[in-house]
Amino acid sequence: MRKARWLATWQDSTSKPVIYHCISRVVDRRFVFAERECEAFRMYARMYENFSGCRILSYCLMSNHFHLLLEVPPMAEGGLGDEGLLSRLSALYSEAFVAGVAAELADARKSGHDARLAEIHARFSYRMHDLSEFMKGLLIRFTRWFNRTHNRTGTLWEERFKSVIVESGTAARTMAAYIDLNPVRAGMVKDPAEYRWSSYGEAVGGGARGNGKKAREGLVRAYFCDQGVGFEAGKWQEVSRLYRRMMGLALGKKPGRTEVSRSEKGLGQTTRNTAEMLECKGNETVLKDLGTAKMLRCRIRYFTDGAVIGSKEFVNEAFASARDRFGPKRKDGARAMRGSGGHAKGVLWSIRDLRVRI
Repeated sequence: MRKARWLATWQDSTSKPVIYHCISRVVDRRFVFAERECEAFRMYARMYENFSGCRILSYCLMSNHFHLLLEVPPMAEGGLGDEGLLSRLSALYSEAFVAGVAAELADARKSGHDARLAEIHARFSYRMHDLSEFMKGLLIRFTRWFNRTHNRTGTLWEERFKSVIVESGTAARTMAAYIDLNPVRAGMVKDPAEYRWSSYGEAVGGGARGNGKKAREGLVRAYFCDQGVGFEAGKWQEVSRLYRRMMGLALGKKPGRTEVSRSEKGLGQTTRNTAEMLECKGNETVLKDLGTAKMLRCRIRYFTDGAVIGSKEFVNEAFASARDRFGPKRKDGARAMRGSGGHAKGVLWSIRDLRVRI
């Protein structure tokens, strides 16, 4: 019997959001995400984002899987008003459908049926501000489109999606960069700005529809969420500079351009402009160890299978609140990262003590 998904204990908080790293793979690891499929998936993801109230901070669509860094904020105290509900519905449903719901609401208000009003709202609100409902809706909607387009039937996804609870601050910044560096690790591009189907690529180059504002807002939030900064696209220039440093990329004169070189054998791509990274040592924009950029260019299993990622205090708090998930011999939760995640040791911790393929 599989365990229930690990959700943050404060998921029902009225003020504290939860950040999750979500991963799902295509059945049989088939390569199905070509340009048309990526565009459709991103469209549905933005639709569900607008409907659900959840926000995509970072994402990357690869040939046979995808990554989302998703923030799930609490529902506003008192719930949505009628206008708010109708606005959310318009992101997902036709004008005729939304008009029908509006007529139902107007009729219930006119007759003073509070219970009827609550029922209409509940019909949709249970799918909002909820991780599982967001992912369920997105994956089902995309699967239906894909099967219809490719004349196929059946499931498209290998298994239920994975999710990791991510602390705001250093963990969220690091996870966002790790996600955006997927195509670099795969050898598809040298600079993540050159990859169209990622949050950073969209933020720099803009999508087919729009100018990348949503992606910029998400990365600003991912970078500064622990400092009370919201989805403020105006802070993109500052975040872009810091984010590129974190990924180990020198700042070029043109957005999204960089110079990278092959350093010592085994170190992979590193920035020529080491001074750029040294400037941010100790200012909380990157991990204290300047090996972060090298680390993020490796596959880090903790980021997909670690269950909870964050500071030692954050992970131990999650452990204490879910003590029943572990055996009696386990005394605390935080486990230092090893292997490819070793550069984060002492800064980021995992609740799972992984021993192979790390």
